[in-house]
Amino acid sequence: MKAIVYDVNGKQAGEVDLPSVFTEPTRIDLIRRAFNAFRTRLLQPKGNYKFAGLETSAEYAGRRHKVYRTSINRGMARLPREKLPEGRWGDVKRVPQAKGGRRAHPPKAIKKIVEKINKKEKRKAIRAAIAATALKEQVEKRGHKVGNVKQLPIIVEDKLAEVKKAKELKNILSKLGLEEDLKKAEEKKIKAGKGKMRGRKYRKKKSVLIVVHEDKGVSKAGNNIPGVDVCIAKDLNINLLAPGGDAGRLTVFTKSALTQLDGLFR
Repeated sequence: MKAIVYDVNGKQAGEVDLPSVFTEPTRIDLIRRAFNAFRTRLLQPKGNYKFAGLETSAEYAGRRHKVYRTSINRGMARLPREKLPEGRWGDVKRVPQAKGGRRAHPPKAIKKIVEKINKKEKRKAIRAAIAATALKEQVEKRGHKVGNVKQLPIIVEDKLAEVKKAKELKNILSKLGLEEDLKKAEEKKIKAGKGKMRGRKYRKKKSVLIVVHEDKGVSKAGNNIPGVDVCIAKDLNINLLAPGGDAGRLTVFTKSALTQLDGLFR
């Protein structure tokens, strides 16, 4: 299967045979599973302090005929209370239903939070995600704007890897018909929830993934364009190819990066 190779001006500069990885069946279920395995590896185990809510003088005095510090027949709930001077009782502590008490079922550090996946399944998922980048229907379903694009995947000559200015890279991507998608990625929405207070206020969109054979400065240019990611072919992963577990990332390959794909992820 032949594919068009474009130059940095957006004009046709030749043709190339697509690697066999693009014939891989698109396994959405496997891609989602591989993505979950990737993301859960980044989670940090968390647990509770062993004596949280228990470092208090509170105790339950339930002896009926005790003269000093008894809670029986005094019209109060039979719960552990803090000890105050002169034999008085304070607030209820220790128990889960009390203010400042322990939690009934706190987080456990031993809980398994990482989802595992077999190596062969992970590689197959990456191949399936690469194949999905060539399916226009799948790319549009993911939300990318590719109305002006003639073919997918988009293949560009190796000069793209040498671009060092964000403005120059943006012009090249616009000439390839990706201007509308880049504009969409500039929009950002304010998240719901407490994440706004924790340094992640905005939800940002993903745009073009640029896959190169060798990084000669293009990553610096790509970092300054919202939604654009740059990656070397051998470092491709499921998080870049299917952000959020959704296959069909709009991807631009350099010619040399494309030829490397067949030998990878086998």
